[in-house]
Amino acid sequence: MVSSVASLQSARAGDLVFVEEAKNLQSALASQASAIIAGEFAANGNHAKPVLIAAQPRLAFARAAAWLRSESNGVPGIPPSAVVHKAAKLGKDVVVEERVVIGEDVKIGERTRVGAGSVVGQQVKIGRDCRIYPNVTIYPGSELGNRVVIHAGTVLGSDGFGYVQDAKTGHYEKFPQIGRLIIEDDVEIGANSTVDRGALDVTRIRRGTKIDNLVHVGHNVDIGEDVVIAAQTGLSGSAVVENNVIIGGQVGIADHVRIEDGTILGAQSGIPSKKVIRGKGVVFWGTPARPIKEYLKELAVLARLAKKDPSE
Repeated sequence: MVSSVASLQSARAGDLVFVEEAKNLQSALASQASAIIAGEFAANGNHAKPVLIAAQPRLAFARAAAWLRSESNGVPGIPPSAVVHKAAKLGKDVVVEERVVIGEDVKIGERTRVGAGSVVGQQVKIGRDCRIYPNVTIYPGSELGNRVVIHAGTVLGSDGFGYVQDAKTGHYEKFPQIGRLIIEDDVEIGANSTVDRGALDVTRIRRGTKIDNLVHVGHNVDIGEDVVIAAQTGLSGSAVVENNVIIGGQVGIADHVRIEDGTILGAQSGIPSKKVIRGKGVVFWGTPARPIKEYLKELAVLARLAKKDPSE
């Protein structure tokens, strides 16, 4: 019987563990774990405990963990402290927690859960099997697909940072922020992140993208499929991030930048306005970002110059 997952170091009876390399198999077998997920290297052997063979052990382990640790969706219904507009449409088995506010003409798909204290503005669409954690704010007109996860404190569809300066007075006046936000299926957004709606058009986060905590996505940004963005990254207005891009922590992306398919941006990289970054599988680093080999060569030259005798 297996009821939970664990690391090799903390495994106990009833736990499932995984190993990706043959050198760790004996440690797994010697642990207290009840079963092991391993690669093809473990296929031929007389093992003392169950070993499940998978082409991608880490992925199989993650899927097993998700199944074993699936959260209860709670009790469907609307508590007395929640405010749900009479024109809102809630699907079957939707869970609404305490102090939730749901506006006019909202549509929420079946089995979605809206966490305590969250506010869902008018005409918002949320798909099925979504998980909205506590204190999330979704501005009017935003659209979320199926199986979307939004962690606590995140704000979706707020106004973008767009102003026009009066040349005579120097004062700033707000440029219209009347576009929409569309988040496609299987997207996950971490806690305390913000995603602005489009100014006149659409901000879009495409299928399967994963965004960490404390990330800001500006207006009119288009993020492709299966993109991964680490914490404290900021994307300025009208930036485009194509499919399968990986963005490290604290990366700064200026307006109208294009990051092409499969590019990797190292932590604290900076991308100037209107720059195009291309190179599938290539790591870029520094400010302005350039291929890491080039960047490291520059650092080496600077290090040699710093050591050089000033009298020479």
